Amino acid sequence: MSEIKLPEVELNIYSKNSPVEVTVVENYVVTKESSPNFVRHVTFDISGTDLVDRVRVGQSIGILPPGVDAQTGKPHKMRLYSVSSPTKGEKGQKHLISTTVKRTVEELENKIYLGVASNYLADLEPGEKVQMTGPSGRRFLLPENSADFNYLFFATGTGIAPFRGMIQELYEEKYMNEMALIFGCSYRTDLLYADYFEKMGQEQIGFHYIPSISREDRRKDGSKYYVQSMLDERRDILSTLLDRDNTLIYICGMKGMETGIYKELIKQGYVEYLDVRKELPENVSDIPDDELRKYVKPGMRVFEEVY
Repeated sequence: MSEIKLPEVELNIYSKNSPVEVTVVENYVVTKESSPNFVRHVTFDISGTDLVDRVRVGQSIGILPPGVDAQTGKPHKMRLYSVSSPTKGEKGQKHLISTTVKRTVEELENKIYLGVASNYLADLEPGEKVQMTGPSGRRFLLPENSADFNYLFFATGTGIAPFRGMIQELYEEKYMNEMALIFGCSYRTDLLYADYFEKMGQEQIGFHYIPSISREDRRKDGSKYYVQSMLDERRDILSTLLDRDNTLIYICGMKGMETGIYKELIKQGYVEYLDVRKELPENVSDIPDDELRKYVKPGMRVFEEVY
């Protein structure tokens, strides 16, 4: 297998104590159709800042919402958002970087709670200014020799953000190997950037777009479809990729999704993707999800960003 050469990156060019002001240039909905969830694609103009040419896809930017917390009186906390544009910039323009934002709307103690940073970002109009920090993150990156590898990208929710940028970047560089994007959501209405990925699936022979929708259809055994389910359901594609020694796995989304993926890899005999720390039982299903980390951790060919 080719050596995995991760690029050197710069971190925290701008900090929360010394952010930079950037301008919003676009803000639009990215769900496939009318959805009870509100997810938006937000693009920023970073012209004239030290972020130009220094933010890579796979890294994150920080956003500082204005104002103070009503309870503590302290400034609102910074929130990190994954970059969803290629390293060369949104639409190939190096002064534009983007992210994917889901409004946080929750009910707590019979009251509606709105996430401060997510709703602030989602409300912004083109021309408005934002305080930004970053970049952060040094491991969840494409290798410098990215064309040498095949990829399995597992995403849930806004965890799809870095994969949008990575996939665009790979094909901008005339990528010729094979990759699969497995995206999990609750309903078809929650598919993100679906038109783009469906089009890529039609135009690029080596690209496989595999949605996994958990709250609609059921599997033959009655269980729900989750991203890890596709390792079994779509063995025709995914086992072929996993069998190759130049395949890398990237996982991004809600914390806990990685557990199901790792268990399914073990069940199918792909333990080589993991760093085994403790002897595994004969039936990996016997391991409680919250104890799996005692047994395995991501190996050199697995990249994980969960939150």
